[in-house]
Amino acid sequence: MKSLKKFVLIWCFLLGLPGIVNAQQLSAVETAEQGVETLLETVASSKDFFLSDRDRYFSEVETVLSTFVDFNAVADVVMNRYAGDATAAQKQRFSDILKSTLTRFYGASLVNYNGEELAFLPSNNTNADPRADTVVGMELRGTDSNLRLQYQMFLNENDEWKLKNLSLAGINLARQYFTQFSALMTQHGNDIDLVLDNWQ
Repeated sequence: MKSLKKFVLIWCFLLGLPGIVNAQQLSAVETAEQGVETLLETVASSKDFFLSDRDRYFSEVETVLSTFVDFNAVADVVMNRYAGDATAAQKQRFSDILKSTLTRFYGASLVNYNGEELAFLPSNNTNADPRADTVVGMELRGTDSNLRLQYQMFLNENDEWKLKNLSLAGINLARQYFTQFSALMTQHGNDIDLVLDNWQ
């Protein structure tokens, strides 16, 4: 019965079906757990396309990421102090750029996943506020090495837990991308449109 319930939860989460499972009932850890498990299943079933049809592979990865990542929030985190100077259109454009960037980074990093054990690590979040950002740690345990991930989850305006930053193998993506964004702002005279034109 427990495995059947988990199966139903994952599929309702993936398909976004209302009623049976309401995203508001899921904790940050549950949201991250279901998202990652679905992502790993997608990577495992699609990885042959990484060589034969890379666009299809990344498209399938992006579809799953979009269910639990708020790319608009990611864009705000990466822009950091420059976010206040960006228009809504510029933020949306950067959000779309980051969706592609993050999909390719994450998808390429996980392409060698081969059913390794996924372990969720104990939370060290001692904040008493149930609405505070929560860091969810997990580890892919392989025979040769372990890959550690940390998801920074937040409650959006619909009381749904979403991801706004992640660290993969010790690399904080928001910090790394902010460094790149800041350097481009300096290079292009603080012209955000030129920064987005030259983002790679």
